Amino acid sequence: MTLLLTNEEVEQALTPQDAIAATESIYRELAEGKALNRARSQVYLPAESREHPGFQYRMKTQEGGSLDCGVWALRVTSDMAGFSYTAGVKRRRILPVATGNKYCGLVILFDVEKIEPVAIMPDGVIQKVRVAAMSAVGARYLAPEKPKVLGLFGSGWQAGAHLEFLVAQYAFDQIKVFSPNPEHCREFCRGMSEKLGREVRAVAAPKEAVDGSDFVQAATAAWDPVFDGHWVEKGMYVASIGGSDASNKRREIDDETIRRANVYFVHSKEVARNDQSPDVWEAAQKGIVRWEDIGELQDLVAGKLPGRTSPDQITLFNNNTGAGTQFAAVGSAVVKRARAMGLGRELPTEWFLESVSP
Repeated sequence: MTLLLTNEEVEQALTPQDAIAATESIYRELAEGKALNRARSQVYLPAESREHPGFQYRMKTQEGGSLDCGVWALRVTSDMAGFSYTAGVKRRRILPVATGNKYCGLVILFDVEKIEPVAIMPDGVIQKVRVAAMSAVGARYLAPEKPKVLGLFGSGWQAGAHLEFLVAQYAFDQIKVFSPNPEHCREFCRGMSEKLGREVRAVAAPKEAVDGSDFVQAATAAWDPVFDGHWVEKGMYVASIGGSDASNKRREIDDETIRRANVYFVHSKEVARNDQSPDVWEAAQKGIVRWEDIGELQDLVAGKLPGRTSPDQITLFNNNTGAGTQFAAVGSAVVKRARAMGLGRELPTEWFLESVSP
């Protein structure tokens, strides 16, 4: 039987600990040559939407899997993509234009031994979680051992997931949050304070989020850098999720932050090269950092490259792209727990099989 899950059921079946452990494990497999990831594909219909001027149809796909997690994941997202402005800040925007003012995205998991689909779920919640899990894994190797002050940029879905995952991993003394919409930021902080059972404080300016922080995490939909790299000091850990694609040059960190970093790791150099991303590929082309000095997370997890080696180092992790391997790792963990909890609906697997080979 093939398990069909809703976003709500995916959220019920996920824990930060399971997602982080599964992500770390599959990246160790990647480094050992036991897993495979296909670089993300994003294509845009080369004309604006007739009904939504300024936006374009986008198809995004990601694939990956491993023997240990037992599945191959295919993530398919059908989007109406563009941008808008929040308090004068340019941000990526996806329009909910499917039936019922909804979005369209799926993750399909295939059993790598039996080749048949084992689960189908929306890509929304699992997308949020896999990004936060990857950021948590990067922090394990690059952040100070016991960070005291978190400066978080963002007050949306991804920021909330990052805050939840990071608090599950670290006992911060202080948590500060900046977002360009003050009212939304205060509301976010109130909600997260209640959810986490500890104070999460809104600050009025970007510099306040950076000053005095030893852990700076950007988790936004911003198009341009969210803080000035001149504010970054010795011993800080800085992390970003602002990956761009070939036609949309988004970034959260500026050139000065990259210039100051003693250690710079990204998720995927291959995707950065393909997309000519401004904060990885273009930074290397401009001589801000040497291409060969940029490390990839899988080599860090496997111990092939060192992470933070000194308390005074400025370390930087750019979670620059999504990957099918992340959906395979987190998806397999979701399915195991969902079945144990009796969640979801069972669909006859034969619906998806055929008696001829194409």
